[in-house]
Amino acid sequence: MNKFGLIGFFVALFCCFSCSNEYKILEPVESISLTADSSVKVIGETIVFSVTTNSGTNITEEATIFVNNTLIDGNTFTGSETGDLMIKAEYLGVESAPITIRFHDGSETNFIKRVLIEDYTGTWCGNCPRVNHAVELAYAQTDKIVTVGIHRSSSNPADANYDPFNFDTSELEAIVNISGYPRALLNRMTRWTPLEQNNITQVINLTQGENPKLGLAMTTSIDGSTLNLETNVKFSKNFSNIKLVIYVLENGLIYDQVNYTNFYTGPGTISNFQHNHVLRACLTPLLGESIANSNSGLGQTYTKTISVPVPSNIANLNNIEFVAFIVDENNKSINVRKAGVGENQDFEEL
Repeated sequence: MNKFGLIGFFVALFCCFSCSNEYKILEPVESISLTADSSVKVIGETIVFSVTTNSGTNITEEATIFVNNTLIDGNTFTGSETGDLMIKAEYLGVESAPITIRFHDGSETNFIKRVLIEDYTGTWCGNCPRVNHAVELAYAQTDKIVTVGIHRSSSNPADANYDPFNFDTSELEAIVNISGYPRALLNRMTRWTPLEQNNITQVINLTQGENPKLGLAMTTSIDGSTLNLETNVKFSKNFSNIKLVIYVLENGLIYDQVNYTNFYTGPGTISNFQHNHVLRACLTPLLGESIANSNSGLGQTYTKTISVPVPSNIANLNNIEFVAFIVDENNKSINVRKAGVGENQDFEEL
C-alpha cells in the first residue's frame, strides 16, 4: 500500500469511529424545581425528593441534593432529630429555590375525626324507622359517621317484640341507663336528642372541632370460614385507661319492619325492609378490652390481631363490616373506624 493509500485508510477508520459515537446535546436549563412528598414527617420517617427542570424533565437522578448545605446520597432523607431543615438541589450549576422540611416527635399528628352512632332498634319497634331516617339525613351531610344497629329485644319468635337480629347488650345498656326504644347514642354515651331527624346538627358537630390524637386502621380478610382482622391504633399523645371495642356487622338483612312514622311507606308494616349495619358479634368484651398505658404513649402503635370462626348468625359473608373504636375511662368513644372485608387501611393522618 502506498503512502496515500495508507493515509486514506486511517482517515476512513477515523470517520468510522467518529460516526459510531452518539453525542447528547443538553437542552439549556434556566431553572430547576425541588419538591418533597411531604413537608412534615415524624422522626424516623423518610422523605423522598424529586427534581425537575423548567421544561418539566425529571432530573432527580442527575441532580445533587443538600440538607442544611450537606450533600446527601440519593434523593431520600430520614430525620433523626426534631426541627426544621433547609433543602436545596443543584444541577449543572443551576440551584433550586430552597424548601423547608420539619421533623417532629409525633405530637403534631392529628387524625380524621369520626362519630359513632349506636342505634338501639327493633323490627317490632314502630318508632324506630324515625332514627333510621335521621341517620340517612346525617349521611347526606357527612361521610364521617359510623353506624351500628343494635337490635333488641327478644329472640323468642312467640314474643310480640321478637327480633331475629336481637343482640344482647344488657351490660352496655345498664351503663347508658336510658329506657325505651328507639334510642340512639352518639360516641356511646351521649343521647341523640329526639326527634333525631330535627337534630342532625348534633351529629355533624361531633365530627368538627379539635381532631383526635389517635387513629385506627384495619386489615381484614376471610379465609374459608375464618375471619382475620388486624386492628392498629396509633397515638400522637399519651393516653391512659383506654379500651378497644371491635364489632362485626352485617348489611342487607331483610325482614319486615313495623312503622308508626310517616317515613318510608308510612304507618303500617314495611315488607322486606333492608336492615344495614346490624350488630352480629363483638370480638372484644362489650365494654372494651383494656390497652395497657405502656402501649398507648406518644408515637406508639398498638396492634390487636384476631382470627376467629365466622359468626354462625352471618347470612352473607360479602356483607360483613368491621367497626373498631377506642373508649376512654368514662366509656366515651374517642375515635372510630369501619372497614369491609379485604381492606388494608392506612391511618387517616392529617
